[in-house]
Amino acid sequence: MTRPAEDFLSVLNTRSQEIFRTLVERYLDTGVPVGSRDLSRLLQVELSPASVRNVMADLEDLGLIAAPHTSAGRAPTQQGLRFFVDSMLEVGAVDEDERGRIARQMEHTAGRGQVEDMLTEASSLLSGLSHGAGVVIATKADMVLRHIEFVRLDNSRAMAIMVGEDGQVENRILELPPGYAASSLQQAGNYLSNYIVGRTLAEAKKLLNERRDEQRAELDELTQKLVDAGIATLSTPASGNAPTVIVRGRANLINDTMASDELARMRQLFDELESKDGLLDLLGDAERGQGVRIFIGSENKLFSLSGSSVILSPYKDANDRIVGVLGVIGPTRLNYARIVPVVDYTANVISAMIARKRAAR
Repeated sequence: MTRPAEDFLSVLNTRSQEIFRTLVERYLDTGVPVGSRDLSRLLQVELSPASVRNVMADLEDLGLIAAPHTSAGRAPTQQGLRFFVDSMLEVGAVDEDERGRIARQMEHTAGRGQVEDMLTEASSLLSGLSHGAGVVIATKADMVLRHIEFVRLDNSRAMAIMVGEDGQVENRILELPPGYAASSLQQAGNYLSNYIVGRTLAEAKKLLNERRDEQRAELDELTQKLVDAGIATLSTPASGNAPTVIVRGRANLINDTMASDELARMRQLFDELESKDGLLDLLGDAERGQGVRIFIGSENKLFSLSGSSVILSPYKDANDRIVGVLGVIGPTRLNYARIVPVVDYTANVISAMIARKRAAR
């Protein structure tokens, strides 16, 4: 079990923290385990390799660093990386060039495509900026409706046909009240059209509830029942509403130098992403935590086998509701200080563009 950062801060003095920080930063920069001789040259204070070795031995006893393979150098463990990220990571702002690149590419896509096109571009963009895999996990967006009508199937059932502004069509079957006439069916459809067209079902339902008294005065009892039944049925999530997952840059995580077991674990990760196993849990984690979340190695069950690190940030719709997460999958040796603000900034850009597209309708 990972120990909280406070435990380590209470037992590490300033010199030990500085040696640990320098070792981790060097390892993240080079990917090579760091030896005491190299570390003593990198430190801002003068310490002999022997003194550094003594501190490194203490850090190893605490489980913060370890010797991979038979190397003389040391690398941070998963617990060490978590301690570094939680207590020592200094995250700056996205530099001006990267902000410009993100804004230009997203503006270009937003001007010619749907929200899913923007999300695909964001995934590709994050892959290019991080040299890892860019990932977007999105809930099924609420459809903004262009048309709705009811078609009678038999004496007890009707089909509601909804057409979205993007051309998407969704059908639902609902039960009819006894003694329902065709004219009442058309009246209910016409009445709902006044509220639904140009809105999502959630927005229409909220508006209808606000105008409940006015609605009762306009509709007869049977039509009122169908309107209520229709909204209740249409507002229930349809089957198959699994999250959408977009991954770009897989090749960045798979290379010829990998051992066969590493390749197998990475391919299994991509298979699990495609099958959408665990994605709802990941969306829930993002919603509960708000802001950027960093999962290292086995901290999230979806990525535990691959031994990857994942940096994710939620993005929101026009109603400030979290509708997905985007981020970067990479080795645990990610440049966290650079990638965390890039992911956060990209999520904010996506949120702003979704709100802008919604306002323009």
